[in-house]
Amino acid sequence: MPQTTAPAAPVVRSTAALAAALSDELKGASPVAVISRARQSVETGRLAVVSSFGTESAVLLKLVADVDRSLPVLFLDTGWLFKETLAYRDRLIAHLGLTDVRTLTPSASAIVMKDARGDLCLRDHDACCAIRKVEPLAAELALFDGWINGRKRFQGSERGELAAVETDGHRLKFNPLARLTRAEVDAVFASARLPRHPLEALGYASVGCVPCTSRASGQTGRDGRWSGLGKTECGIHTRALGDEVVVVAAPLP
Repeated sequence: MPQTTAPAAPVVRSTAALAAALSDELKGASPVAVISRARQSVETGRLAVVSSFGTESAVLLKLVADVDRSLPVLFLDTGWLFKETLAYRDRLIAHLGLTDVRTLTPSASAIVMKDARGDLCLRDHDACCAIRKVEPLAAELALFDGWINGRKRFQGSERGELAAVETDGHRLKFNPLARLTRAEVDAVFASARLPRHPLEALGYASVGCVPCTSRASGQTGRDGRWSGLGKTECGIHTRALGDEVVVVAAPLP
């Protein structure tokens, strides 16, 4: 009887081990290659993109659209966003043909309990970010096993040593733009004729919530966020948004 070759058996890997293997595989890969590998590595329907629709967001979204414009894109509307950001979101969705952009908002009960007067952003910036960004995103990411974001090493601070793939508790977290320079980001804007965030022309290098964003030179790409507060991150990238577990994954090729 002819012999048949049994399919390779799935292997048990911790999320950290799988992320390390993928990151090593992708350490010199292009952004599109990282995004494509993310789609291969995460079960269909369980991979999302997270975007602020800020000043550099169009680059990641354009590259995602090149691979699969139907990937879910999660957008946090904190209630404190510039109206220009909301308009820019709508413009990019149309421009890139994105088909599944999901707008997340803070829990109404959390706002009533913790920020009924709307001044938490002035009293406790970390607590404000927690209820308006971290908690809504963590709740939505419960539906996913991996997510893609647009952080880059040139943005400095905690981002200076970004790997291509990280862990987020039990999820894989992909950083396809990690290796890009500012000049390369600008080159994508130019070559793809991507629209710029309307506030960029007014001197805003990075755009977040109104109370915590100011004009700045943009030397790191994050200047102007939480100026003078010693704060550089909102929290969604500095803590795990899911629990670490052992996952079963197909063998890497």
